[in-house]
Amino acid sequence: MSSIAEKKILLDKLATKIKDCQLCPLYNGTTNGVPGEGNPNADILFIGEGPGKKEDELGRPFVGAAGKLLEALLQHIDLTRNDVFIANVVKHRPPANRDPLPEEVSACWPYLKKQVEIISPKIIVLLGRHSTHRFLPELVISQAHGKPYRKGNLVYYPMYHPAAALYNGSLREVMFQDAGRIPVILKKIQIN
Repeated sequence: MSSIAEKKILLDKLATKIKDCQLCPLYNGTTNGVPGEGNPNADILFIGEGPGKKEDELGRPFVGAAGKLLEALLQHIDLTRNDVFIANVVKHRPPANRDPLPEEVSACWPYLKKQVEIISPKIIVLLGRHSTHRFLPELVISQAHGKPYRKGNLVYYPMYHPAAALYNGSLREVMFQDAGRIPVILKKIQIN
């Protein structure tokens, strides 16, 4: 078990590699790679799809409108961004916010896998269909959201992506209900 300081050093080294990455064409035309950020020793790791325009500008995940909703969801369960770690499936912004291509997802996979390994979270919250498909390809987000799934020694918790609730207001209440279950699931994990 690594200390928080050791985890931070490992994540910082990985972040440098991600920012300099040219394994796929996504880095072309972007301003910043977006490795992720947060508590290196977080119990909860949130994984979204990929950086948007604002995230590319600032080099930080979930800082636009979807990020504000994610922060509201965290506040709903008495957490802040500093309590969790937030990352994405792909680390550079796809052009025109298109879906990431399979080869782009594959190129970023070793980075994400290493982040999971270093942080060693108790629960991984999969935000949206892309992150859900990456970890639980047999599931469909509309049926899987709000239910925990154990795979190996990790617990995954699919939720709708905050951006989906921005486009479809009826999902907002569903997202808050799903987020409200996270502390209960975490408590059950810690007991077992």
